Amino acid sequence: MNNLKILLIIIITALISLGAGYLIFGGKTEAPPEANENHVAAAEAAAEIWTCSMHPQIRQNEPGNCPVCGMELIPLGEASASDNPLIMEMTPAAVKLANIQTIAVGNANGSKTKTIALAGKVQTDERLVASQVAHVPGRIERLFVTFTGEQVLKGQRLATIYSPELVSAQRELLEALKWKDTQAQLLEAARNKLRNWKVSDATIAEIENSKAVQSNITVYADQTGVVLKRRVSVGDYLKEGEVLFDIARLDRVWVLFDAYEEDLAEVRVGDVVSYTTPANPWRTFRARISFIDPAINPQTRIASLRAEAANPGGLLKPEMFVRGTVQAEIGVGKGALSVPKTAVMWTGTRSVVYVAVPDANVPSYEFREVTLGDAIGSDYMVKEGLEAGDRVVVNGAFTIDASAQLNNMASMMNRDVRPTGMAETVPDHTAHTPEGFSKQLRNVVGNYLLLKDALVASDASQAGQSAKAFLTALEKVDMSLLKGDAHRYWMEKLESLKAHGNAIRESKDIEEQRKQFSFLTNTLVEDLTAFGTGGDTLYLQHCPMAFNNEGADWLSSGEEIRNPYFGDKMLTCGSIKEAFPLERKPTAQARPEQVHNH
Repeated sequence: MNNLKILLIIIITALISLGAGYLIFGGKTEAPPEANENHVAAAEAAAEIWTCSMHPQIRQNEPGNCPVCGMELIPLGEASASDNPLIMEMTPAAVKLANIQTIAVGNANGSKTKTIALAGKVQTDERLVASQVAHVPGRIERLFVTFTGEQVLKGQRLATIYSPELVSAQRELLEALKWKDTQAQLLEAARNKLRNWKVSDATIAEIENSKAVQSNITVYADQTGVVLKRRVSVGDYLKEGEVLFDIARLDRVWVLFDAYEEDLAEVRVGDVVSYTTPANPWRTFRARISFIDPAINPQTRIASLRAEAANPGGLLKPEMFVRGTVQAEIGVGKGALSVPKTAVMWTGTRSVVYVAVPDANVPSYEFREVTLGDAIGSDYMVKEGLEAGDRVVVNGAFTIDASAQLNNMASMMNRDVRPTGMAETVPDHTAHTPEGFSKQLRNVVGNYLLLKDALVASDASQAGQSAKAFLTALEKVDMSLLKGDAHRYWMEKLESLKAHGNAIRESKDIEEQRKQFSFLTNTLVEDLTAFGTGGDTLYLQHCPMAFNNEGADWLSSGEEIRNPYFGDKMLTCGSIKEAFPLERKPTAQARPEQVHNH
């Protein structure tokens, strides 16, 4: 009986154990391969970074739309990855959004017309200006023309003059008249004396007939014209030949235009100038260039172009401003190229275009500087930088340039971009750098970062103190720890670090300190490239606008942009160029990790 009970207990215990085992393990089955693959894909998707092809500073962990332009985000791996900083790659969607249009550069053979704008003034024709003079000395008794601008006719009375010399000459004439039968030559000499003073034969005959001396003589106008200037007043005593009035004919005038040196090569005598005046803007006058000044004004660097114009109605008045144009014919040589004006972006003295890269897998545009010639209509002549058949961007170039700048590639604001990283131009001594030297170099970098923070705060005094601490840390570096080429390389860079550090310490001018800091940074970056950072992560950051758009670099321990060259003025202006420790790959191209708008 007891044995039976024991057997029953064993059976019940076994059944309970089997049931528990089924509950724990019986319902579990092996997952199919497809389920495992989906799980891996989901994990990879969760780790993927999405960006905007037009605004690469945007980074998200999931797909969506760009918060700047609303464009659909793309995986970071599909974004531009060109190793050439002169070529900007874009997605087809970005090209469509920016409405980028291109046109082929063509030949400009034959003759082209160039419009040259001119400004000038109306002037009197110097050949038609005369001075009305007093032919006899004496005192002005009366003026018949009294104001400037009055119209006079040839033979018109201008003034009467009392002349004692003329009175004496008349008496000589009357005395010689008594001896005319025996001294005819004496009489003729007396008459000629009066004629030389412009006394008319009629007046002389009147004196001889009346036997009376005239105390006053009348001055008559020698030519028709307008009084430009009255030089005398009643009561003035004149010498023989002294000027009474300046009189000019204005039925013909000169129009003098100013032409710059660069335009003189296209202007010829005989070219037609079309011009207008402010007083008659609705009327266009035309005249031919009759003279080009052979000398250039040394102050204004211009030469005068003279055109002669008829002025019967007096519409053109001396000293009136005019604006004109000359359509100059320019011969274009064989093979000469022209590019539309809309394709050219100007930055200071440089001319920039973007050229579509042929046969590229994705839309790609090359940054290119060009040398331009004359402007002809809607085009510029091309001297250097383009070839026939190149497709230049005529719409959307500024969008491409903005994207290139955000990608730390060549652009109008960022001209000097290295096609390879720092690691390709500096020797690699990291494998032979002792830990003790690396620790001392890290201390130097720490003081450098404090100097950078002082410049961010625009504190010249603190920058000087930080530079002193930097130099102290530099003196503590034991260069004997380095051997061979590594030792020599450090010696080469040490003097430069000391020189720029001392310049910062001694200067009180924050801008001079920033200039020396830029030089100091360049040398320190080369040292860190050669000897490594000892495991610390540093970021080489760049501001393209520093020092009048020449650009400058600095080192930072974090990715956040804090610009030491502008401080609060443009605190976040800049981008990350490279990260330390560097990857030493022959074709590696450093890509910006973070970009900030100016």
